[in-house]
Amino acid sequence: MDKRPQSPDPWLRPQDAGVGSGARRSADRPGERHLDADWQLIVTRCLDGDSTAWTELVKAHHRRVYGLCYRFTGSPHDAEDLAQEVFLKIYGNLATFDVAKGSFQTWITTLTRNLLVDHFRRSKQQRVTDSMDAGWDESEERKIADRLSDPRPTPHEHAAQKELQKMVQAALTKVSPELREAVILRDLQDMDYKEIAQVLRIPEGTVKSRISRGRAELARLLQRNGRQVV
Repeated sequence: MDKRPQSPDPWLRPQDAGVGSGARRSADRPGERHLDADWQLIVTRCLDGDSTAWTELVKAHHRRVYGLCYRFTGSPHDAEDLAQEVFLKIYGNLATFDVAKGSFQTWITTLTRNLLVDHFRRSKQQRVTDSMDAGWDESEERKIADRLSDPRPTPHEHAAQKELQKMVQAALTKVSPELREAVILRDLQDMDYKEIAQVLRIPEGTVKSRISRGRAELARLLQRNGRQVV
């Protein structure tokens, strides 16, 4: 008898997890505080019908999943709907997670990517290879922001940072999908080359090439908007 909760509740909306348009998030991601062995235990508890374990899983990974969906769509509403679909998919596939085959983070990122690919193929909006990451926290903003230089210091740093975030998001949506996903997984998700290769199912050498080309494409787009990439 399947003892899992009758539905994957509670569902956390972006605002409940501190995620949303312009929201600043902590660099300390809950989902990364657990060892993979811990996640194996939490998954086992979920399968045994422990709703508290499911709540912990959703809270820990909502930010990453929503962030991936938002980075691809650029729409908070679409990202929320897609993130909910992802958690339904995670819920239905918990029994397939095997810590011996990879980290829990990589497993969730792969599920998210696959759902996004299926969604956009169905809607025929564009050819996708896709996936994006997880939260856009202050440290992640700085990773790209640190590569941008503005010769004029401004007293309105907060407003400038928000403007830069919007510029980066707009530029990301114009980068070709296969390059975009590689840049996001590396620069915004902090995933290493091996993990990215596992998610995208391509050689590590191809991962490095896509990241390099994606960064160059993003740099060109940002330069057109008056930002100089260093």
